[in-house]
Amino acid sequence: MSGGFDLRDEPWIPVRLLTGESVRLGLRQVFKQAHEIEDLELSVPPAAAGLMRILAAITARVAVDGDDRLDDLDVAENFKDWDDLRRRVLRAGRFDAEAVDRYFDKDVPSGRFDLFDVERPFLQDPRLRTECVDPKGAPNPSGVNKLVLGRPTGINGAVLFGHFTDTAPVPVPAAEAAWHLIAQLYFGPAGQCTPRRITEDRTGSGDAAPLRKSVSYFPWGRDLFTSLILAVPSLQDEEVGENEDVCPWEGELLDPLKPLTPMTWPGRMLTGRFRHAVLLVPSSDGRQVTDTYITWSTHTQPLKVRDPYQILDRRKDGKFQPREAHSARALWRDLDALLLKDDRQDTQRPPALGALPRTLLPTLRVRAYGFDQDGQQKDSVWFASTTPRVLTWLEENDADMAHHIKRCHASAEEVGDRLDFAAKVAWKIATDSNVDPSPTAKVKLDARKPGPWASVALTQFWAKAETEFWQLTKPERRTGQPLEPFVQTALSALDEAIGPSSRADIRVARARHRARSMLLSLLSPKTG
Repeated sequence: MSGGFDLRDEPWIPVRLLTGESVRLGLRQVFKQAHEIEDLELSVPPAAAGLMRILAAITARVAVDGDDRLDDLDVAENFKDWDDLRRRVLRAGRFDAEAVDRYFDKDVPSGRFDLFDVERPFLQDPRLRTECVDPKGAPNPSGVNKLVLGRPTGINGAVLFGHFTDTAPVPVPAAEAAWHLIAQLYFGPAGQCTPRRITEDRTGSGDAAPLRKSVSYFPWGRDLFTSLILAVPSLQDEEVGENEDVCPWEGELLDPLKPLTPMTWPGRMLTGRFRHAVLLVPSSDGRQVTDTYITWSTHTQPLKVRDPYQILDRRKDGKFQPREAHSARALWRDLDALLLKDDRQDTQRPPALGALPRTLLPTLRVRAYGFDQDGQQKDSVWFASTTPRVLTWLEENDADMAHHIKRCHASAEEVGDRLDFAAKVAWKIATDSNVDPSPTAKVKLDARKPGPWASVALTQFWAKAETEFWQLTKPERRTGQPLEPFVQTALSALDEAIGPSSRADIRVARARHRARSMLLSLLSPKTG
């Protein structure tokens, strides 16, 4: 197609080579040069989280050893056989160039990787041209601002990353539009959307995308080739049926009014759970996106599947849900949940971090991509973070260290909770003349008036606690008790929040003393 944007070869994925050079590559070269690439450099972490799933699905198709592929269901049903195949692929050190070309040029129908193909644009639904229309049958697009995460839409949209308005929309370069297309499909909102007329009704409401408000964790190797091979999830018994495994760009468009196709491994479970339908409108030269249709893709109940890159936490009702992303929560606070086996009662680690090749563990880090959102429409902050080489501490490889990490994290959380409470008590004592400031008097807090000290103290504490945490992971300190260092860190944070003692009046001095005593009591021997 003249004026198309073929994602196989157009340079749209930012990467950093092992040489330190930053370049953009198309899908084909990403796979052919994966062993020469150190890292992805996508500036939109939600897009990176989705792209890693897309790349993992393609990796399963092109990672070959002879006639065997990583997505062979017969091999995958026996984990030992599948793991042996994975080891052979890793030993090759790079993807087979012929397998890569065969997949992109022969296995997938022509045009399916073109962002603007008329019949089957990549990850889009061309039917929206005629289904997203107003009551008179005229096109009813959503606007290009609706596509780009961080741009305001409508009258009350918040300005996060630039000044844009619906009355004067700024076109988006095609490469960046591909990032936001992926981010919308994986992290898009619930609720009102552009109406889609399929039956006589123009339904204008949809469900949240499958990764909304979540954080994803990937094993991260010394090069992208290793990271992609390890991102291919092993087969989980309860996940899939015997149907043909098809990614959206490989198969036919699904009927939005029919039941969902049964879940399969690995392609559909990684790329086939979308709840939105999108169609990009290109500029005349195919280098920009000038408008967008974004609506619902199905109202059928989502199929349950264990995402391989998420931590699960038990809710109060006993069921598990993905750990939610919080911008203020540093990655080290999730480390014990990543290292310990998932046979615990309240937390399950990502399956992708289980059964990794033991010889690689000393070289592996964890990459996290998160998006702090609510469950409906509000987007707050996205983030990306990478640990040091910590996967050698997986419980099955180093149980002592894994449990030491758990003790360190538990101690930090206990001290953080006590600091929060103590700072609020101190503020109440310092500002309310009706409160008895004596050391043992009970203090009733008002949740609506917590005061500023707790927030300031916690910000200081968690920043310093991370430094202390990594000090505690040094081999010579792995048998030590971690509580005292965190208490000392909390005392310092409390003093910084309250201010210099030399300028405090007697009531503030008593409040400080009461709060410090509450923190120091954590070091007293437990009784009973």
